[in-house]
Amino acid sequence: MPDNPENVGNDEVLAPTPSRNESLPFRSGGFATVIDALDYAAQGETGYNFFNLRGDVTARLTYSELRTRAKALADRLAGRYERGARVAIVAETSPEFITAFFACQYAGLAPAPMPMPVNLGGKDGYIQQVRLMVSGAKASAVIGPASLKDFMIEAVRDEVEILDFETLDELPSEAGSAKAFGTDDRCYIQYSSGSTSAPKGVIGTQRSVCANLSAITNHGLYAREGDRAASWLPLYHDMGLIGFMLAPLFAQMTVDFLTTSDFVRRPLMWLRLITEHGATLTYSPSFGYELAAKRAARAEKGAIDLSRLRVAGIGGDMVRPEALNAFAEAFGPMGFDKNAFAPSYGMAEATLAISFPELGSPITIDEVDMRHYTRSGIAQPASAVTLPENRRGFVLCGRPLPDHGIVVRNDDGEPTGEREVGRIFIKGPSLTPGYFSDPDASAAMYHGEWLDTGDMGYFLDGQIVITGRAKDLIIINGRNIWPQDIEWAVESVEGVRGGGVAAFSVDDGRGERIVVVAERRGMNDEALATLKREIAGVIQNAAGAPAEVVLARPHSMVMTSSGKLSRAKVKQKYLDGAFNEEKSSGDAALRPALAEARV
Repeated sequence: MPDNPENVGNDEVLAPTPSRNESLPFRSGGFATVIDALDYAAQGETGYNFFNLRGDVTARLTYSELRTRAKALADRLAGRYERGARVAIVAETSPEFITAFFACQYAGLAPAPMPMPVNLGGKDGYIQQVRLMVSGAKASAVIGPASLKDFMIEAVRDEVEILDFETLDELPSEAGSAKAFGTDDRCYIQYSSGSTSAPKGVIGTQRSVCANLSAITNHGLYAREGDRAASWLPLYHDMGLIGFMLAPLFAQMTVDFLTTSDFVRRPLMWLRLITEHGATLTYSPSFGYELAAKRAARAEKGAIDLSRLRVAGIGGDMVRPEALNAFAEAFGPMGFDKNAFAPSYGMAEATLAISFPELGSPITIDEVDMRHYTRSGIAQPASAVTLPENRRGFVLCGRPLPDHGIVVRNDDGEPTGEREVGRIFIKGPSLTPGYFSDPDASAAMYHGEWLDTGDMGYFLDGQIVITGRAKDLIIINGRNIWPQDIEWAVESVEGVRGGGVAAFSVDDGRGERIVVVAERRGMNDEALATLKREIAGVIQNAAGAPAEVVLARPHSMVMTSSGKLSRAKVKQKYLDGAFNEEKSSGDAALRPALAEARV
């Protein structure tokens, strides 16, 4: 798309959109389609703002301008593709992506957001991921920035039409050809993060999506007039797409965006945007709060004031109490209220959110005796005599949204009692009808009206507590060991890169054994041998079992499109021999490390 008056040019400085509408009455949810929500919000002055690393507005897109641009593009797309066709769109954090997404809504086309080429194991990994998503969606077209066109060509191999954002306005228009999605139609296809070889396309319908968005704004966030959101979350992930592109729309809320890559470079810019523009709502996985806390000392005096932030949500991965404590300690003196933390639970198959805590209340951390837990499956509270290495803090993630339900079941399918760990099932109007073009996976997901999340957890005082993914569970000699416990323990070892540890089990025919791949900083052979012994000892303390330790080069981990560690793909790299050089170079160190760990 060509530049428009809302893009910065040369020395021009844009003012961000306001937090309140002058004349449009505030409305929180209750829309039948996302187009209904946009049509309403377009009568006001709020919208989306896009910031760079300096904190300048590089572009802004009011809801009014979005509606105008999206309807014009819809007439171009509707005349080109059959109604109901899928259109894959590279979800860069930009006005162009958002416009293309809503143009599809007006044209009756199902957008399938795709990731940007970051955290996917390099160019080849990205191209493979795009190929799988485009093929899975049976897409009629791929739309993305011109800078990625060569990647798209290599990924789809002339099988699908490729368009770039910059030239969409040059397409011929058939005025009046667009017919917007109705209440009984689809809304989008949301692809999973790609932790498996074939990511699944979650179908979002207008009914399921709008049910979740209304529940989030009315009963999760309790959106109010004047709320403002700030986000660095990628728009191809459900927490970014639903939580910060669509949910704010349902409350006519202005959103301030920072790209994910810019956040990684300068995490404090996220907090500066909150400070300078008065954001009241934000969300992040635990690692985002942890990264910001580590940079807190770099903040200029008086540059950060988080006193207006009323909701600091946590989602997208396991909630780490240590990360939240570090953030609260670092930014408490800068106005942050630790009671703003809102650990919640959700997944793409539920559109986004399934549970929320009571806002403004202190988070509850349940200290569990993990030795008892692994033996019995009961989350017994830690006592005064429980050793520190056997303690684990789990964060309570709230109660189900209205009209939704959560149940925890044991191996026999029966509901569990309080503190009894089992498999989590959910139900409600926000749930997907299934995966696109994958009836077997769709059928396997449902048990009557209940959807099997694949997550494990327990109830405590009516709130759900998440303990991990069932498929990631390591079982050694009948004991349940969570890979996160091993990974977090190993990350604390000096010389190991934070976020660069993967723990999993392999079966060599004699039973399961633990393998831990850890990214290390540059070291000589003697230092690597010492590091291996130290890691092996830490694993023994954390898991009560020995492990094979592989010290890998930096950036050896494979991440999902949402920035999560993909244990499945790291394990596959291990099985494929990708770490053989690291293993062979350290075999001499590995043997004494394992021997020492078994003592």
